[in-house]
Amino acid sequence: MTVSARAFWLLRGRLGRVSALGRSAVSLLAAPGTAGRAFRGFRSSGLRHDAIIISGTEMAKQIQKEIQRGVASWISLGNGRPHLSIILVGDNPASHTYVRKKVKAAAAVGICSEIILKPKDVSQEELLDITDQLNMDPRVSGILVQLPLPDHVDERTVCNGIAPEKDVDGFHIINIGRLCLDQHSLIPATASAVWEIIQRTGIETFGKNVVVVGRSKNAGMPIAMLLHTDGEHERPGGDATVTIAHRYTPKEQLKIHTLLADVIVVAAGIPKLITSDMVKEGAAVIDVGINYVHDPMTGKTKLVGDVDFEGNRKPVFQKKI
Repeated sequence: MTVSARAFWLLRGRLGRVSALGRSAVSLLAAPGTAGRAFRGFRSSGLRHDAIIISGTEMAKQIQKEIQRGVASWISLGNGRPHLSIILVGDNPASHTYVRKKVKAAAAVGICSEIILKPKDVSQEELLDITDQLNMDPRVSGILVQLPLPDHVDERTVCNGIAPEKDVDGFHIINIGRLCLDQHSLIPATASAVWEIIQRTGIETFGKNVVVVGRSKNAGMPIAMLLHTDGEHERPGGDATVTIAHRYTPKEQLKIHTLLADVIVVAAGIPKLITSDMVKEGAAVIDVGINYVHDPMTGKTKLVGDVDFEGNRKPVFQKKI
C-alpha cells in the first residue's frame, strides 16, 4: 500500500465509521444485578430492566477527535495531506446531501476533498476514464463513487474500476474477497462502524449467538462476515455464531431467531421491525437502519431506525443516554 493510501486508511477505516456511528443506536438490555452501573463510560438509566442505550453520535465525536490528532501527526511526519476524490453523477437530492456531509466530515478532521460532478447521461466509459486518471494520480489518496448511478451504468463495473487501495467504500471485488478471507482490506463504512461499536463498548461476541437482520452487500453481508470469522486470523473476527435474516424472513421466524440472540444487528430498512418482545434480557441491539417516515405530530419527515425504541410494552428500550 502506498503512503497516500495508508493515510487514507485513517479516513475510511475510522472516519468512515463516524457518519455511520452517528446514525446508530446501541441498546444493551440490563441483566439482573447491573442496575445503575457504568458501561464503558456511558451510564445506565438506573432501572433494573432499562436498556443501556449508547449514543452513536457521542461515540462518533470521540472518534473524530482521534482522527484529527492522527491526521495532524501524519502530516507532521512529512506526509502529504490525505485527499478524497468523490465522483457524483446526476442531480439526486439525497446523493448530493450525502456528498456534502462527507466533504464536511473530511474537512473537520483536516482531510481535503474534491467533487467531480457529472450529468446523469454521462457514459460508463467516461466514468471509467475518470477512475483511471484518479488511480494514477499520486495526489489522490482515496476515491469513492456516490451510489446509486443511473440505470445505464453498471455500478459493479465502475466500483471495480477503482484501485483497491484507493477504494474507500470497500466495494471493490478484491476488498470484498479479502474481507471474506479474513485478510486486511478496506471495509464498508456501516460494517466498520458496527465493529467499532462492539469493540469500544466491550460487547462480547466470542461463542455468542448473533442475528444480523439485513443482507445488503454494503451492510448486512460484511457485518456478518466480521462477526463470524476467526478472532486469530490476519483480520480478526468476532468468533460468533451468526444467523442472517432479511426483509422476507417471516416475522414469527425472525422472532424465534432474535429471542435466542445475544447480539442483534439490524440493517433491514424497515421501521419498527424489532420490538421489545423479540429481544431477550441481557442482549445487545445495534440499530443501523435508515428510514424516512412521516411524523403525524409535526407533519414533517423524520429519520428513524429499524428498532422500536419508543412505545414498547416493556420498559427495555425506555431511556436514551
